[in-house]
Amino acid sequence: MGSLVRLLFTLAAAVGAAALLAASLRRRAPPSGLPAQAVSSSHMAGRSRSFVLWLHGLGDSGPANEPIRNFFSAPEFRLTKWSFPSAPRSPVSCNNGFVMPSWFDIHELPISAGSPQDESGVLKAVEKVHAMIDKEVADGIHPDNIFVCGFSQGGALTLASVLLYPKKLGGGAVFSGWVPFGSSVTENISSEARKTPILWSHGMADRTVLFEAGQAGPPFLQSAGVNCEFKAYPDLGHTLSKEELLYLESWIKGRLNASQEKDS
Repeated sequence: MGSLVRLLFTLAAAVGAAALLAASLRRRAPPSGLPAQAVSSSHMAGRSRSFVLWLHGLGDSGPANEPIRNFFSAPEFRLTKWSFPSAPRSPVSCNNGFVMPSWFDIHELPISAGSPQDESGVLKAVEKVHAMIDKEVADGIHPDNIFVCGFSQGGALTLASVLLYPKKLGGGAVFSGWVPFGSSVTENISSEARKTPILWSHGMADRTVLFEAGQAGPPFLQSAGVNCEFKAYPDLGHTLSKEELLYLESWIKGRLNASQEKDS
């Protein structure tokens, strides 16, 4: 959930996950006085052809995740705009009300398929993500070239955001996430949003967001008419791996190529 992603330029494996106990999450906040999205965006003004939005996990920050972009060295990403926003700081129930960066409230740990959800908080966070996407669309980036990705709590928010966006997007990538709302929400998924492909990656040794919570994702999406590719990683705990990110590069690259061919 609060994994502090420190991907080195040598392409070493991503950092080990935080246990999400209050003591392990007493880390410094993002730099004060700077707009979270502004400090974590890479924008090639007037030239961007695609947009990747990365949503971090509980207790983390956007800037700490920026090295992720170093995995995306293919030419297709030369004109990609990246954004690593930071979640607002708020009390989190599973950590006894401790205030930390959090997209929405989390009631218990570990998270299982049946854990209680903060649906109202999720929907408020979704509105913020949609505003970020809308801005890029208004700036001229086609929705087919917009990808939302996230780890843990950010992965759950990624799923909610792409499912509830009114248009088809290039894709949504969920890492060690879960379904953050009940089945009734599927009634609000538009026919266009059902066409957005989902990549779901989850470590089988995850003890923070249990593997069963990840496994519940594909059946939920299938019932909603959404295509999902699920990848299980043996021995991987609650963290990101080099293997996952290299596959994500390939997965997005293939969809960027398909979109460009369609537009040509």
